[in-house]
Amino acid sequence: MSNAESQQVTISPMDEYNQTLVSYVHPPDWVNPQPAERYDLVVIGAGTAGLVVAAGAAGLGLGLKVALIEKHLMGGDCLNVGCVPSKCIIRSSRTIGEIRKASAFGVHIPEHVEVDFPVVMERMRRLRAGISPHDSAQRFQKLGVDVFFGNGYFASHNTVQVGDQTLRFKKAVIATGARPLQPQIEGIEQAGYLTNETVFSLTQRPQRLAVIGGGPIGCELAQAFQRLGCEVILFHRGSHILNREDADAAEILQNVFIQEGIRLVLGCQIKRVVKTSEEKTIYFSHNGIEEAITVDEILAGTGRAPNVEGLNLEVVGVEYNQQQGVKVNDYLQTTNPKIYAAGDICMSKKFTHAADAAARIVIKNTLFSPFGWGRSKLSSLTLPWTTYTDPEIAHVGMYEHEAQEHGLDVNTIKIPLSSVDRAIADGEEEGFVKIHHKKGSDQILGGTIVARHAGEMISELTMAIVGKLGLNTLSSVIHPYPTQAEGIKKAADAYRRQLLTPRTKQLLRFLTQFS
Repeated sequence: MSNAESQQVTISPMDEYNQTLVSYVHPPDWVNPQPAERYDLVVIGAGTAGLVVAAGAAGLGLGLKVALIEKHLMGGDCLNVGCVPSKCIIRSSRTIGEIRKASAFGVHIPEHVEVDFPVVMERMRRLRAGISPHDSAQRFQKLGVDVFFGNGYFASHNTVQVGDQTLRFKKAVIATGARPLQPQIEGIEQAGYLTNETVFSLTQRPQRLAVIGGGPIGCELAQAFQRLGCEVILFHRGSHILNREDADAAEILQNVFIQEGIRLVLGCQIKRVVKTSEEKTIYFSHNGIEEAITVDEILAGTGRAPNVEGLNLEVVGVEYNQQQGVKVNDYLQTTNPKIYAAGDICMSKKFTHAADAAARIVIKNTLFSPFGWGRSKLSSLTLPWTTYTDPEIAHVGMYEHEAQEHGLDVNTIKIPLSSVDRAIADGEEEGFVKIHHKKGSDQILGGTIVARHAGEMISELTMAIVGKLGLNTLSSVIHPYPTQAEGIKKAADAYRRQLLTPRTKQLLRFLTQFS
């Protein structure tokens, strides 16, 4: 078969590592297979959600016919322009953070420590290429998936078209993901700007970097690039960064940013951008005064837009809009009962692990729930998330205000890391464990952790919520000493101490007389 729709892909810089990456996730010599007579599942989009659906269905050994369509790079955002590359450079930046604090630990280093920015980015590309075989066309072909490169769209009620090939389906899954929103700022397109899709192609460090947006993506990359030697200015419309996050957590991180030299321009409105020679000047209003800042590069992290264009969704009666994406019910079923969706294309929580979990729901509901029996619901998921700054901010379940909005009376227990021995020894006392529980009960409703490795610690609270394990149970769990996760046990112990009312103390005194 011809492969006219699958154009050769290049990623800047096209060095040996990006050549290796492309050879796995969009092989230049790939020839699309001859389509099967009919597929049990046709999956459009090979990001996290699409890969998990395809691998999960084909890997069961049931002889299911599965087709996977990707027009660009398999692995989607996570592998290519998201989780993997960002965490690689964040790891390099954390090394710089450690070095800057070394004298506090009795380790004296030269005053000037050089960051070799091109090597940092080369390391990222090398590691990304090394991980890419897991998401490769070759691997999925071996799993029994028919992999098609090209632009897939619905041609009729039961067919998807890829180039000149027609794929008939029993069920279909839309997993085309999302892309960065274009900032609505006069002149920014003409001046040029970076997004998460282009920033990892940098090979030279921009001396002055403006980051637009104080959400998770903006904060992670602002701190990383500041530590790697950029002069970072972070613009945010809100009065503080991470304004959707726990306010105490956001305040800690904001103070860290200020200490590290990131210039915060909060409560501002960017009016326009003007390109002058090799520089870009940002005009903005702040506290009623118009100001201007000149930078070398602009990084926009102002949200995501679902990739609904070009799918021909009207032909199959799938409702969608440009902001929220494909409309789905709690079973991830679109307005066409034969077509489902998963991941950023239809979900407000745009995380890799959310897409993975949703994909597993789709596998069950499309293949193993005849007549709708035993279907799984998206709303049943307990979803944690982490902002990978330093310190990290991790959350699961409800915030206090959300619990109150649901009519629940809430008690909150907060343990500062300054009372946790391991955090003291690590010099990482700036943080906390905060747990919300139902008043009069040990039922955990949600929690936020601010710590160097909060993303690792939050899973204990997630497990407790999923397993319906309360604070009483967590108090009985032995934690290795010393660890920062001991902060969770301290919170549970604090709950137990709240149970010591005057009456219970009187009872305990009575029991001691007979013991």
